[in-house]
Amino acid sequence: MAPGTGAFLLPDRPVDSLDAWREMGGGDGLEAARRLGRQETVDELRASGLRGRGGGGFPTGAKWAGVAAARGTHRYVVANAAEGEPGTFKDRRLMRTNPYQLIEGVAIAAFAVGAREAFIGLKASFTTEIDRLTRALAEMADAGLAGDVPIRIVPGPEEYLLGEEKALLEVIEGKDPLPRLLPPYLHGLFSTAPQMGWIAAPLELGHRGPHESNPTLVNNAETLSNVPWILARGPDWFRTMGTASSPGTIVATVVGDVTTPVVVEVEMGTRLSALLNGPAGGPLPGRRWKAVFSGVANPAIDPNRVDPPMTYEDFTAHGSGLGAAGFIVYDDTACMVNVARVFSRFLAVESCGQCPPCKLGSGEITERLERIEGGTGTDDDIGHIGTWLGQVTDGARCYLATEEREVVSSILRCYPEEFVEHLEGRGCPSGREIVLPKIVDLEDGRVVYDESQARKRPDWTYAPA
Repeated sequence: MAPGTGAFLLPDRPVDSLDAWREMGGGDGLEAARRLGRQETVDELRASGLRGRGGGGFPTGAKWAGVAAARGTHRYVVANAAEGEPGTFKDRRLMRTNPYQLIEGVAIAAFAVGAREAFIGLKASFTTEIDRLTRALAEMADAGLAGDVPIRIVPGPEEYLLGEEKALLEVIEGKDPLPRLLPPYLHGLFSTAPQMGWIAAPLELGHRGPHESNPTLVNNAETLSNVPWILARGPDWFRTMGTASSPGTIVATVVGDVTTPVVVEVEMGTRLSALLNGPAGGPLPGRRWKAVFSGVANPAIDPNRVDPPMTYEDFTAHGSGLGAAGFIVYDDTACMVNVARVFSRFLAVESCGQCPPCKLGSGEITERLERIEGGTGTDDDIGHIGTWLGQVTDGARCYLATEEREVVSSILRCYPEEFVEHLEGRGCPSGREIVLPKIVDLEDGRVVYDESQARKRPDWTYAPA
């Protein structure tokens, strides 16, 4: 399948009514799940080979099976639509284009694991998506197509960590987005079982008997949007696309130094170059690409030397990660010291502070990068950065500190000459200031970034504009 063709997650026109969704086959997936039963529904997901599209690529069927089999008083399902990864806009595009498929996917997941309730978590700033989901959920509930489990839409704060699954559970419970210690399948929503270092919560009103872990299934919005199609058409159909280890399609975002910023659905296994030179239109006139990042969570790739297929295993084999397929592209006018500092500052600011090496280390790394970028850095700063990169992940209860280590170390490793230029006082090869590509909107080849992010402080307040 050529990039951008044969799409089923992103149809050519937005699905703007339940009738339009039904005409496409909406409801068939839920009907198939009910006909198959819970266990066989999970088995169908296993057979399809669907992998989590939130960044980890974990086999979806195995995750469902684990939650369904786990001990606990209640089970819950959470759709993670709190997209905050820089360079990524695919979940928002999915919800704008067809919210019905996400809701049906949530309903099927809730049925398959025997959930008591289900939630869709996203940022309160996603007003268009909330409106689309709210309307679609009401329509589907009235028509009996939202399943037998209540589904609630939960708006959350702007923080990056809202998209971390353990922090998202905290927000659903009405707390701040601070990642828990234990994963959702061990300590899920509204659990009164204590965690290490945590005090057990009282039983909810009306509850009787012992209360255990409440195992909770958390899947990315794109992952769940695949589910109705797989159940309706079968795992063999899904495996006609993509590769044996990474079947299906993936919704990719491309921003930065490209002719056309874009969100597009392509087959898994499509070459990175086919995406960048095809839907994204290639480099800007007279320029040559220098680096590609999958969000701020994975090491840099030099697209002139490496052209991996878009699969989890191929990107890993090339020393990076596919992540959520949100690609940030920089050309030869970009200063990589500037890029390192901008990425590091974002992670330092968004770190919650529960794990001191993460907050202190990312902040110290950012300060040293600022000195180097400003021309006042020394070899001692490089040494301190290296020391902190080796310690920043100590005791981390989420992946943010690993992102800091992987991204900054990859830039130091791949572009050492640019750091030398700054340290030797030869200045920056570019007078251009990189803007963090945290996307507010992306339509018709035009992208809008969140300008307020540059004013955000490490305590999650904002400096005056």
